[in-house]
Amino acid sequence: MGTASVVAAIIRSDWFARRDTPPFLVTMTADFFSDPAAVATYAERASRSVPGLDVLHGIVEQILAESVPNDGRVLVVGAGGGLELTHLAEHHDEWTFDGVDPSAPMLDAAREAMGPLAARAALHDGYMTDAPEGPFDAATCLLTLHFVSREERLRTLREINRRLRPGAPLLTFHHSVPDGNARAAWLERHTRFAAGPDASPAQVAESAATLATQLPILRPDEDEALLYEAGFEDVGTYYAALTLRGWLAYASDTTADG
Repeated sequence: MGTASVVAAIIRSDWFARRDTPPFLVTMTADFFSDPAAVATYAERASRSVPGLDVLHGIVEQILAESVPNDGRVLVVGAGGGLELTHLAEHHDEWTFDGVDPSAPMLDAAREAMGPLAARAALHDGYMTDAPEGPFDAATCLLTLHFVSREERLRTLREINRRLRPGAPLLTFHHSVPDGNARAAWLERHTRFAAGPDASPAQVAESAATLATQLPILRPDEDEALLYEAGFEDVGTYYAALTLRGWLAYASDTTADG
């Protein structure tokens, strides 16, 4: 999969040279994930940039627990940083995990974050085509898909679907915003939340504009349609916070063509 493990994208890689810019208004590019100093800030940035991150992880765990057996195997797409891996492993001591991410420094951060729990996680440096074949009892793909194009998302979702057992759940979570004037307004709300009170209106507007131009953000109806096109069923929203939206979908008995 052409993904990176990402927080809400409010970052710009030149922040370290721009001390006048609030740190959470720096817009993340691919270079972020190869910079060890930047990667070290990932967990802090995620908790600051994603409204209700702990709540999100709790809801994801709750939904997975509805169907994943005690000895279940879970695929984590965009596993770098290890935040959701750690949460799931802490709450289910017999689950095992395969995580895939194209950033080796972010996978190192995941191992460090998990500590002894990392013994139950096989972490793979690469994309979805590098992930094990499964079958998996569930999959997550959090804060990832807004970094890749529509075509890449569809390929990624199809690769996930064919690795899941029929009826297994997939939970996604990423930026998804309507078109038109509403898009700019929602992106500014998101960047304002992440920036905090120190950001000026001009800085917030600039960062929101960067998000709009640098990330291939789709509309909610497009995101939902992609899941169906990839062969998933019973698609529905399970969580939303400002511009970030999560979908729950279930693997079909047959993989969609493509």
